[in-house]
Amino acid sequence: MANRSGVPEGLWMRCSNCEAMVYRKLIERNLHVCTECEHHFRVDAETRIQQLCDPDSFEPRWLDVAPTDPLKFKDLRPYKDRLKGEQKKTGRNDAIVAGVGYIKGRRTVMAAMDSNFMMASMGSVVGEVLTNAIEHADEQDLPLVIVSCSGGARMQESTLSLMQMAKTSAALGQFQDNGGLYVSVLTDPTTGGVTASFAMLGDVIFAEPKALIGFAGPRVIANTVRQELPDGFQRAEFLQDAGFVDRVVPRKDLRNEIGRIIDYAGK
Repeated sequence: MANRSGVPEGLWMRCSNCEAMVYRKLIERNLHVCTECEHHFRVDAETRIQQLCDPDSFEPRWLDVAPTDPLKFKDLRPYKDRLKGEQKKTGRNDAIVAGVGYIKGRRTVMAAMDSNFMMASMGSVVGEVLTNAIEHADEQDLPLVIVSCSGGARMQESTLSLMQMAKTSAALGQFQDNGGLYVSVLTDPTTGGVTASFAMLGDVIFAEPKALIGFAGPRVIANTVRQELPDGFQRAEFLQDAGFVDRVVPRKDLRNEIGRIIDYAGK
């Protein structure tokens, strides 16, 4: 529908970082990165896979893994109703997409989290799909790439959610003991139980520019230590300087860098 000026709605968008008005299709062609300030917008799992994998090479797997509500959890809304709403909105069972594809011609097991589904919180489905992906990479001797983006553990699943930290970490431990290559890609935001488990266990850890990465939020930490936090605290560049991230890589270079690492490791 056109507005009063005759310009169709949705052609332009405002960058949440620099507040510049930018042409939406140009941003999409630029891998959802602002052409004015290089702010990296959040993207859904399918978009992430399209950006990293060779065209039409990705085969999704473990699509039948679906969440339940064993605790009959209820806050402002019953958990089962939240799940139905998120599934209708995103068209998927939960906050992750995983499968096998090719990155620069290298056959790879890949998983990507999706912040559009309950802020990509980690519940039993995320843990199960990731574990399946890790074990498949181990069985087939394939490199593994996980793109993390999450608000942390899913509170509606309580301890069942926290168990996924140990489950995924144990699977990765076995995979890496067997000589597997795991490339972890941290995007904005990567927080909570995801940061405290599989996201930080990569043989190589890349992060997108300015991505928020941490366990507890900066306000919680500041109130706990009762000190003013340094500039850039919990951002990708800060973590690279502290040795927690190997490289901060702009989105346009991620595909090439992952392919390079796979070649270097001989996978």
